[in-house]
Amino acid sequence: MALAPYAVRPETARGRLHPEPEAPTRSPWQRDRDRIIHSSAFRKLQYKTQVFVNHEGDYFRTRLTHTIEVAQIARSLARELQVDEDLTEALALAHDLGHPPFGHAGEEGLNRGMKAWGGFDHNAQAMRIVTLLESRYAAFDGLNLTWETLEGLAKHNGPLSKPPPYIVEYDARHKLDLHTQPGVEAQIAAAADDIAYHSHDLDDGMRAGLFGPEEISHLPIVGDALREARLSSLDVPPPRLRHETIRRVINQLATDLATETKRRLTKLDPADCNAVRRSKHPVVAFSPAMGDANRAIKDFLLARMYRHWRVNRMTAKARRVTEHLFHLLVEDVSTLPDEWRGRAGESDPRRAALTVGDYIAGMTDRFAVDEHRRLTDLSVPG
Repeated sequence: MALAPYAVRPETARGRLHPEPEAPTRSPWQRDRDRIIHSSAFRKLQYKTQVFVNHEGDYFRTRLTHTIEVAQIARSLARELQVDEDLTEALALAHDLGHPPFGHAGEEGLNRGMKAWGGFDHNAQAMRIVTLLESRYAAFDGLNLTWETLEGLAKHNGPLSKPPPYIVEYDARHKLDLHTQPGVEAQIAAAADDIAYHSHDLDDGMRAGLFGPEEISHLPIVGDALREARLSSLDVPPPRLRHETIRRVINQLATDLATETKRRLTKLDPADCNAVRRSKHPVVAFSPAMGDANRAIKDFLLARMYRHWRVNRMTAKARRVTEHLFHLLVEDVSTLPDEWRGRAGESDPRRAALTVGDYIAGMTDRFAVDEHRRLTDLSVPG
């Protein structure tokens, strides 16, 4: 496929922090994608919460299945917009690597515990993972990803006016142009995240019985998709009706995003990828009408799913467990496994807090529950 002028290109890539020979059969961003897929952090996404904690049901999305859905949507959009599919996919696959157990509830709990040391941010944690914590190579810590992947990962949601402490620290030794817009590939990955989680959360919310088809029929885009799904067959059973509706929602969101993005790119007429970075506004976006519709879906999910009493109960428990785990471990680092105890040191509170934060952020849901039991229940062996 011929790439558009505004796409990244291997010949103008800015390389890696630690120079490595180029691969004869793969582009730099294919290698980045492959390193992300083979990372320990990526595998653990299988047992990390999206909305419903892992043990609540086998059919609900996990952080891993969400990530795969984002990558599929992102790659399709990259192909349509003629940008590098491998970089786009790498960013989609890496965007949630920093999430702790229990999804946003775990992040809130960890952020509370780490408030005195700058708090916790899953985007910054993803950067810590790929630049520091993954231990797979003899010559360097992290995955040694390309500048383009690291730049897109750091600021895929837009320029960083107040970056988290670790991103500031990393930027001091490897400048990522934090004040500019991300490239088209990173912007696509961020938009694909919105499309994926809004649509699949509608699906999971109906599957969980939090709301039914009639309760979403008033929503823009969704209501039209539901009516079209019902017209597709005289007798559509509920599971198929749900799937037929959701796939139409995804299609409408993705089609509108591609159309509006092409309009913006035509207006900007960027000569190269750096012209996109210098733009005052994002180029990947929904049309105003679709943006309003997307916000209406988000508001509905906030009220009817994310704040549903059943979800709230699990969220409250998860938040408490995560925060309590942090305090238990940081107050007595001797209870950490040997490797982590060595990293925490004995007399530096900040180092101990960051180490415990890394340890907890890397836990799966079930490991966090088990570790909390081991630390609080005398009947459970340590």
